[in-house]
Amino acid sequence: MISSYAYTQSVYTYDFKKDIVIGSLSLGMALSPFFVINEPDQIPTRLEKNDINALDQAFMFPYNKTIDIISDYGVYSLLALPALSVIGNIHDNHTLLTYGIMYTEAFLLTLGTKDLLKKSIIRNRPYMYDGGVPDGKEDDYYNSFPSGSTSYAFLGATFLSTTFSQEFPESKWKVPIIIGSYTLAAGIASMRITSGSHFITDVLTGAAIGSFYGWIIPFLHKKQNSQDNLAINFTGNGISVSLKL
Repeated sequence: MISSYAYTQSVYTYDFKKDIVIGSLSLGMALSPFFVINEPDQIPTRLEKNDINALDQAFMFPYNKTIDIISDYGVYSLLALPALSVIGNIHDNHTLLTYGIMYTEAFLLTLGTKDLLKKSIIRNRPYMYDGGVPDGKEDDYYNSFPSGSTSYAFLGATFLSTTFSQEFPESKWKVPIIIGSYTLAAGIASMRITSGSHFITDVLTGAAIGSFYGWIIPFLHKKQNSQDNLAINFTGNGISVSLKL
């Protein structure tokens, strides 16, 4: 049971100097897309599927509004799942603050990265090759790359899997939670494709973005000890990295 590991000391902590740097980078990344303006001059009237690479062509679907809406709202539940990792330290304000800082940084980095790519790369969504622009999508039809919903889904799944496995390494819930969270994330990704909203390469890129930040931010906040093989520290002159072989 998860409760059998309740009230143990968290393996994560925040550091004022380190989080000033990471937090500034996160905020800067989240704000950077606002300075990029890149929109098509007009809605394309004729697009050829033969212009799409073979992998993406194999997984193209017409627009399905119901699946589109379900997948969008499903992401919110996945973003909330990492709260399971603090269940054993729910009364520890330091742990709650640490997780709040970590998750905010990971979210901002994910948000900024996917938005910067969307603003920089114009790519028509799959439904544009089969029926044109659905009602209400007139300002979004060219934002296919990468999949934002998938990036958020895999951010939640990876952040939860990483932190829970570190906080409760002996818990019998560890494997089910990891499998369950990634299954849900994969389900969201699949629905983004079958709804006609994204190509498979959009989804794979979004998954990579969310997974990376969901892992690297907890890694940078893990308490270091003599058993750690890799240590990353933020100093006044930059970043110090040490590797023990």
